[in-house]
Amino acid sequence: MKKIALLLNVLLVATICVAQKQTYKFDFSSDKKVKEGYLKVTPQTLFNNEQGYGYDLQPAWDGKSNKPFFFSVNVPDGNYKVTVVIGSKNEPSSTTVRGESRRLFIENLSTKKGELKTETFTINKRNIKISGKERVRIKSREKNKLNWDDKLTLEFNGESPRLNSLIIEPVENVPTVYLCGNSTVVDYDNEPWGAWGQMIPRFFTDKVCIANHAESGLSANTFISGNRLKKIMSQIKKGDYLLVEFGHNDQKQKQPGTGAYFSFVYNLKIFIDEARAKGANPVLVTPTCRRRFDKEGKSVNTHGEYPDAIRWVAQKENVPLIELNGMTTMLCDALGVDGSMKLYVHYPAGTFPGQTREFKDNSHFST
Repeated sequence: MKKIALLLNVLLVATICVAQKQTYKFDFSSDKKVKEGYLKVTPQTLFNNEQGYGYDLQPAWDGKSNKPFFFSVNVPDGNYKVTVVIGSKNEPSSTTVRGESRRLFIENLSTKKGELKTETFTINKRNIKISGKERVRIKSREKNKLNWDDKLTLEFNGESPRLNSLIIEPVENVPTVYLCGNSTVVDYDNEPWGAWGQMIPRFFTDKVCIANHAESGLSANTFISGNRLKKIMSQIKKGDYLLVEFGHNDQKQKQPGTGAYFSFVYNLKIFIDEARAKGANPVLVTPTCRRRFDKEGKSVNTHGEYPDAIRWVAQKENVPLIELNGMTTMLCDALGVDGSMKLYVHYPAGTFPGQTREFKDNSHFST
């Protein structure tokens, strides 16, 4: 009996492993003949957990409408190579593709009538589970974010989105860049906010995967205490990268023991040590500047000692540094007081549906 039980366990583990490596192929074309090895998708292909894939969140796409649509597939945590064939045999198209909580991958890809274009990218999917009973302690507002569920969700929009076919396949041999940070890095769910962390995948090929774990309101210590770093460490591998950008919220901490050269640098050292212990590459990033100018029209540093503290730790620990504070300050100075408003969320009331008040946000970037 023990041998039979052991055999059953082995078979169960093997079955799970095979399931985790499953590749999905979907045919969205109007052709009556289904592509060999593909699953045919129709307006009736609606997502449910039993089926494990289908149109999700909004009404299904009918193949003709210019409205955005979502398509989800239940997959385990990991990196996935996505291959999309964009275009239509019957009409021109312009398609933007986002993944999970609006990470940008393909932007305004245009095709002529009868033209099909193939694009690939690699996307990271995760949920809150770490191991055993350990979970990431996400905020209540994050519970409905696509970043933390069991599905891989893709969003297709643009002036006239057209999808011919879709392939989703697991990959393990690409370096992953994990992002740690706050609202200047996070994947935003709603327009017109857009942080650099959700936009940066659009500038990489499928040979690199970006895993954005940033969340609004976090500081270096709360990122750690919320088990977010532990979640990353459960997945990170040798050769991966860990990018760390904090400072905006850390500077608001005034209790004893806090400060740029006290708790802050101590916590940055934790990120560095944890990454190196896994054979990964830590990279420190100075915080993006806020939009604030002096009387001469020059940008004002609103982060106090925190950018310098990050630079000091990077030098002391021999860690690469991305001078994002300096670059965004230079950009604001170049655009000037008025021009820099376009970088940030500045919009009069009524610009977006349901917007009843003016947006005047000098900390967060617009899409």
